[in-house]
Amino acid sequence: MNATRHWREQLQAWRIPEEILGQAEDSPWVLPRHVFSRRADVLVAEPEGASFPAAWRALDPPGTVLDVGAGAGAASLPLAARSTLITAVDQDEGLLAEFRRRADALGVAAREVQGDWPGVAADVPPADVVVCHHVLYNVPDVVPFLTALTAHARRLVVVELAEAHPLTSLNELWLRFHGIVRPEGPTATDAVAVLRELGIEPEVSHWRRERSASAAHPDFATLTDVTRRRLCLPRARRHEVAEALREAGATSERDLGSSGDDIVTLTWTP
Repeated sequence: MNATRHWREQLQAWRIPEEILGQAEDSPWVLPRHVFSRRADVLVAEPEGASFPAAWRALDPPGTVLDVGAGAGAASLPLAARSTLITAVDQDEGLLAEFRRRADALGVAAREVQGDWPGVAADVPPADVVVCHHVLYNVPDVVPFLTALTAHARRLVVVELAEAHPLTSLNELWLRFHGIVRPEGPTATDAVAVLRELGIEPEVSHWRRERSASAAHPDFATLTDVTRRRLCLPRARRHEVAEALREAGATSERDLGSSGDDIVTLTWTP
């Protein structure tokens, strides 16, 4: 499985060198929960892109939804009006609480499952539509992950990811501060190649994020601190990071190291 091996090798290349990681004052594995929450609120109010209409059409008649890597519910809660039950799977307890709060406000039946996919797949019943947004680049062992998504869908699987690996947005800063060249892949094209190796021919839609791109950090200081941590830089260098971000034209609306604005939606029937 050449595409599968290529996917795994490219993700493994993103490992931070030990000599840099060992000197980090703060963990670079930042989970800025506010990014997920703010994005969910924007998309619940007004969905955008190709993923929502694909899932919406598949929920006619209304049915159940499984959201893998749900975060605060940006992928599934916009579908509440046609959902009889939304099951959210995520590793983060705090984000599942954010999902529950929003689901209750929308009056939709919901269930949360804390854990890693596909590790908890056996504890999750099938759903009519399975959605999984901006998770795939965190999955080196991608075949069991995708296979479990497909096995849990009755009508449709909807996977959304950035066109390019989201951490590539930090590559120039890694070169500037550490003098190292970071990887460029994998890409959404590589994800399609993996699916084809599995005998799945997905429908591919390319689009550009607009409204939800402006829902990242509350202010520039937060963007600076999140970026500094991702670069394994000490707190004393936050002013240098801020300067580099300003030179690059960065604003708090964009989360460097999260998801790019050029998005791909992959859909397939089980």
